[in-house]
Amino acid sequence: MSKAFDGGMSDDVSLESLTVNQLKAMLDEKGLPKSGKKADLIQRLNATNEEKTIELGTSIWTRNVIGQFNLAQTVGSIAAVLLLTLVILNPQILGFGEDEPIYQPIGFDAEKTRWYAQELVNLGHPEWEGRMSGSAEEAAGAQMILDNLTEMGYSPQLNTYPVPMFAINSAPIVSMCIPPADGIFGGIVSGAACNSGVGAITEFEHRTEFVLQGYSGSADIQFGQEMELIDLGDGTDDGLWGAATGKVGIVRGGNSVDGNTGIYIKAAEFSLAGIFRINNQSNCGQIVSDDCIPIFKSIRVDEMKAANSGSIPENIPFIAVSNNTGNQMLDLASQGAYLRLFSDVDNAGDLSVSVPCGTLYGKSDDLIIVGAHHDTVYHAQGAVDDTSGTATVLEMARQIAMVANESGEPEYTIRFCTWGGEEEGLWGSKAYVGANADELARNLRLYINLDMNHVDIDIANRGNSLRFFSNSKEDINAMKDIFDVLEDERPDLFPKYSVSTGLLLGEKGEPDGMPYNSDHGPFVYDLPDGVTGNALTCYGSGSWEYHSYADTMDRFNEESLGVSVIAYGTYIRHLGWPVFA
Repeated sequence: MSKAFDGGMSDDVSLESLTVNQLKAMLDEKGLPKSGKKADLIQRLNATNEEKTIELGTSIWTRNVIGQFNLAQTVGSIAAVLLLTLVILNPQILGFGEDEPIYQPIGFDAEKTRWYAQELVNLGHPEWEGRMSGSAEEAAGAQMILDNLTEMGYSPQLNTYPVPMFAINSAPIVSMCIPPADGIFGGIVSGAACNSGVGAITEFEHRTEFVLQGYSGSADIQFGQEMELIDLGDGTDDGLWGAATGKVGIVRGGNSVDGNTGIYIKAAEFSLAGIFRINNQSNCGQIVSDDCIPIFKSIRVDEMKAANSGSIPENIPFIAVSNNTGNQMLDLASQGAYLRLFSDVDNAGDLSVSVPCGTLYGKSDDLIIVGAHHDTVYHAQGAVDDTSGTATVLEMARQIAMVANESGEPEYTIRFCTWGGEEEGLWGSKAYVGANADELARNLRLYINLDMNHVDIDIANRGNSLRFFSNSKEDINAMKDIFDVLEDERPDLFPKYSVSTGLLLGEKGEPDGMPYNSDHGPFVYDLPDGVTGNALTCYGSGSWEYHSYADTMDRFNEESLGVSVIAYGTYIRHLGWPVFA
């Protein structure tokens, strides 16, 4: 147990029992650096204590020589002198002379961060609210981001990339009709009667009860076609798929057939006229007490094309429905109801997605890139996914610009970018990495990703956790030290949230490897010449409203974004403008 010394404290008081502030006060009194974790502060104080012991030993040796003290004292004193000599020649023996980083926290303005988020949300689709990739809304969001980066003083660049992308031309329609008995109403046949508005018609609501899925095809199926809805169970029985050829099928869940991609491959293989997926797995009872509301998911385009002669089906609508809606549809189908299904989606070509970037050029070409995706699912504001990450990028960029104005040119070139096309396949970041592959392989020092780095406003019931992870030991260890500093420097914010860190050094696809599930993936795994990029990323405690109409600014907690703004921004500040003890 280390003992405290000087400062008016008893030798019986251990350094470990003191608070960080008390330790810093002792260091301040001795003119020593105060940065670092508690263990670092104690080590620094202990080193000073040992130095005093050496000075005392030297004094004893001098007295021994003059006063001819006993032999044992003399031997001990000689050892002390030898130790002192070694320290003078190699001060690192006692921890002296090592460069110790001093982390200087950057600022954070919660109101400004919320303003960035709200401005992006305001640019969403006038009816569906989203900023879907390749849409006018996504382009407007990218321009807003670029305008702000330019105003901050960054050198702007707007990149656009053509990528495989679908366009939703008009709102989809889903309804079912139980026709009147044959012969009623002048002999009008069943389906035609429903077309005329005769029969029990149930109309389902777009966004709240059903949503299109990624790369859905187009169709206009009328009641008069007397289209049947076929129950495909969990999708594992090929006999049921075969019975649905030329008809519309409905699958419960979908994990058993490899999610959306597996379902859509099966629908194409058996030539279905359309396919529904019932959500009975996500958000159940969390948003609507007795239901699992529908969510948007995409497909893996390359796998779909490989299984379908190189193309995506253009005439098979793909729609997700809530659990209650799906069960209601199955019940109506059992009563002989016919289906009305309209989907107006163009999935056969490419659309341009945007990647706005702002660059602060440094003393070297070595790059630090910070990114988040600015696109959302088509039918939602996407306040958490990922307007929160984009707002974080903008606020961090603003704070770093202020540091640059005070401190001058950074050691590294620092770039802030946001990506379009993430929700449909990481298209924007993949295209950017592909277009700049050689430069990134040579110069990328670190990529920082911010995707749903947010904690819900209801911390009491939903949790307060944030997880930071990396494939770089150096970077994640630095983040641990920064969190220790920020716990003390920002007691108003950091103790309020539970922060964890993780190091993932495994190969791609391995449980202990960096996941390829957001825009950090291409920067880690898609660089040429066998180069693996370093990445830091952050996830919040999740959003029950994920990929649903309910992901709105009502759930937004701008304060929680301060954790990643300040933590990552402080690290960028240290890398760009390093200060050491």
